[in-house]
Amino acid sequence: SVVILSKFRPDVVFAKGGYVCLPIGVAARILNIPLVIHDSDTRPGLTNRVLARWALRIGTGAPLENYDYPTNRSVYVGVPIASTFRPYTAAEQLNAKKALGFSGDKPLLVVTGGGLGAVTINHAVLASAQELIDNGVDIYHVTGKKHYEVISSQAPSDEHYKLVPFVFNKMADTLGAADVVVSRASATFIQELAGIGKPAILVPSRALGDQRKNAAVYAASDSAVVLTDDEIEKPGVFASATLDLLHDSTRREAMSTNLHAYARPDAARDVAQLVVDAVRR
Repeated sequence: SVVILSKFRPDVVFAKGGYVCLPIGVAARILNIPLVIHDSDTRPGLTNRVLARWALRIGTGAPLENYDYPTNRSVYVGVPIASTFRPYTAAEQLNAKKALGFSGDKPLLVVTGGGLGAVTINHAVLASAQELIDNGVDIYHVTGKKHYEVISSQAPSDEHYKLVPFVFNKMADTLGAADVVVSRASATFIQELAGIGKPAILVPSRALGDQRKNAAVYAASDSAVVLTDDEIEKPGVFASATLDLLHDSTRREAMSTNLHAYARPDAARDVAQLVVDAVRR
C-alpha cells in the first residue's frame, strides 16, 4: 500500500471501512496524505475504529450519538443514495402499485431479503402468505436469485401474491408502491426507506452485528418495527406483526415521519465536501 500510494501521491484518501481499507489508510498516515473516512453503519467496524485516530474528517451514516468518534472531526452526513428515493404522493403510489400488477385497492406488503435473499424471511412469508391474502393484503415478494426456484415451487397461486427473484431497476418505485416494507437492516437500504418515508419491519441478520445495531437505533426512535430471525421462525409472529401494522394507519404515519427524519438527500454532496475540505486544509 505504501508503494502504491508513493507512486502517484494522491491528494487525499477516502475509505469506507472495509478490511481492505486498513492498509491503505495506514499507508496514508505514513506518507502524511489526508485521510477521510465514512461509516454507513451505526456499529463501526475495526478498520474505521483504527483509522479514526488519524482521519481529518469522519462522516457518519447515523446521528453522532451512536458513535465514539471525536465530535470535532465528525459530521453526520447520512448515506449517499439515489435521488429517486423520495416521498411518493398517493397518486404516485397508486400508479406504482398498478405497475407491479396490482389493482391498488388493497394494502401492499413489499418483502425483500437483499440481492441473495434471506431464508428466514422467505420462509416466514410463505408460512404467512395465505393468512395475509385472506385478510386483504397484496404481497410483492422479492426472494433473491438464489432462492427463487425453491420458493416459487412452494408459493400460493394467487393474483394477490407476486413473486420475483430480483428487482433490476426502479427499486424506488417498488418501495414507493408499498404500504409496509419488510427487509434486512443494511444501512444503505434503511437510508433508502428513510428517503422514501416507508414504515418498515426490519429483520436484521442474526449473523451480522452491524445490522442488529442499525435496527436497534431505528426501533428506539419508533422508526421501524424490529423482529429477529428467531422470532419470525415462530408460527404466527410474522403475520401478526404485519397485520397489526397494516391495520394501524396512525402508527404507520408516525413511523413514516420518524424514519423520514433520518433522510439526508444531500449526503453525496456532503461526503464530497468532506473530501474537498481535507484537500484544501
